[in-house]
Amino acid sequence: MNYSSRFGAFSASVKTVLIDFHTHTSASDGALEPCELVARAAASNVEWLAITDHDTVAGYKAAAAYHTNNPSDMRLVAGIEFSCQWSGTTIHILGLGVDCEHPVMLAGLDRMAAARKERGSKIASRLASRGFDGALQGALAQAGKSQLGRPHFAAWMLEQGYVRDHNQAFDKYLGQGKVGDVKAFWPDLSEVIQWIDASGGVAIIAHPLKYRFTGMKLRRFITAFVAAGGRGIEVLSGRQTSEQTNHLK
Repeated sequence: MNYSSRFGAFSASVKTVLIDFHTHTSASDGALEPCELVARAAASNVEWLAITDHDTVAGYKAAAAYHTNNPSDMRLVAGIEFSCQWSGTTIHILGLGVDCEHPVMLAGLDRMAAARKERGSKIASRLASRGFDGALQGALAQAGKSQLGRPHFAAWMLEQGYVRDHNQAFDKYLGQGKVGDVKAFWPDLSEVIQWIDASGGVAIIAHPLKYRFTGMKLRRFITAFVAAGGRGIEVLSGRQTSEQTNHLK
């Protein structure tokens, strides 16, 4: 990726540069408020930080306001993590360096907000069929001002004593292939890449191994991603073995 043309310029050959281009705040499913995340990253000598909440730029905007009033040498990058569909699978695509106020981006954000609302209602309906009444209201209460997502349903189920922890909520009810796994409301892969590209950003495949594709399907996915205008993949994320990281490289 050519960071100098999109985000500024730095030389990784001169010194070690700490960057994190995939972070979440309380605006989606992160644990920290945007100001807390920025402050912690700056205190940890992170030099480049992207706020990439799920389907919203509210976290970035709050982080940017805090960063303006509490300046540091850290560079803050506008970002987002869009949910989309490819070959019947929910895919997450990072958009880095986007213009949050671009008309195409604003229209996309409105589309995603409506999709999340509709998806939340469908998840609640499916959970009600299993005897979990009041799930939508409970999840909305858990979400507060954040984008409604499955973690909020998990938090409500835990609060109600239906599950022993968040992992069980996903393993039994909300994870891939379970009753609460609703995919049909997300736009197509090519569409979200177009939103990112039109708003001046760079599209990146988030956590490629999380989708559990075979090697052949992963290559087919990356080929389709590049053909649609995608620019990169997230080589290092979460708990990976060195073999997995080398494979992605």
